[in-house]
Amino acid sequence: MEHVPLETAVLIVVAGLFAVVSGINDGGALLATGLKLTAVRPATGILALVVLVALVPLVTQQVALTFVTRLGTFDEPGGKIVMTTAVIASLIVVARLSAKGRPTSLTLAIVGGLTGAGLGWGLPVSAGQVGLVLAFGLAAPIVGGLVAWVLIRVLVVVTTTRGLPRWHWAGFLLQSLAYAANDAQKMLAVFMIAFGFSEAPLTYTSLVAVLFGLGTLYGLPKAGRTLSREITVSRPAHGVAAELAAGGAVIGCAAAGMPVSMTQAIAGGMIGAGVAQGSGRVRWYAAVKIVTAWLLTLPASALLGCGLALLVKGFASMEVT
Repeated sequence: MEHVPLETAVLIVVAGLFAVVSGINDGGALLATGLKLTAVRPATGILALVVLVALVPLVTQQVALTFVTRLGTFDEPGGKIVMTTAVIASLIVVARLSAKGRPTSLTLAIVGGLTGAGLGWGLPVSAGQVGLVLAFGLAAPIVGGLVAWVLIRVLVVVTTTRGLPRWHWAGFLLQSLAYAANDAQKMLAVFMIAFGFSEAPLTYTSLVAVLFGLGTLYGLPKAGRTLSREITVSRPAHGVAAELAAGGAVIGCAAAGMPVSMTQAIAGGMIGAGVAQGSGRVRWYAAVKIVTAWLLTLPASALLGCGLALLVKGFASMEVT
């Protein structure tokens, strides 16, 4: 049996954990907006998500390649260690913020973690690409909110209560497709570095999807409460408008190869839909709490990633000497 280097084995384990946590953090949010409708049952929704996360990367892996090749150079010596420290840093930051009641973006966290860990280890990091990713990340929830502001008005005019489930199905499938083409590929990127592949073999995409599905099953109740109840006093139409708006915004970013957070876009959509029917529907204290967490996530992950990379590099140097 071929010997697997320690740094590779550790990264494989971390990649699996990252996929499960992504399901806990992201999967519930994807289903949360439609919890007040029965058109898409949670079991059906999770199955659809798992299938799309497994199959869409077979068609496009542009966002995964952005993580692997455009943010930095991770195929150089130490690349796997950098990825491992980046993922660990992002998981720690997200866990700490979530424990304080501040749910945040795992995508922002991994971008920050990769930037900080790359700089700490001494690998080339593209400041321009990091800045571009941040610009798209900022734009996604704003665009989602603006589009949802328009869509909720249209839905009220063109659909009835009986017709809303069809719109819900369309919105759910669009946002799930967008997630698989964009946000979900952060998980694939970690496996790419761990196993050294540049395409997206079905074996690996299926593994990512199954681990993600398990995390979604565990995280659905908490994530569902956060987005569907805390941000706005929502009606079913608000959730449908947010799904359609967030899906459109995120799939547009995927076409440009820019990783953005679906949870951010959905939150923006929920706020936009709520404001369209009266700002009193939006629980602004909750919205501010979430936005504050977003602002803290990237710098905290970058600092922690840099610190961990420097620590590991220091230990490695001591062993050599």
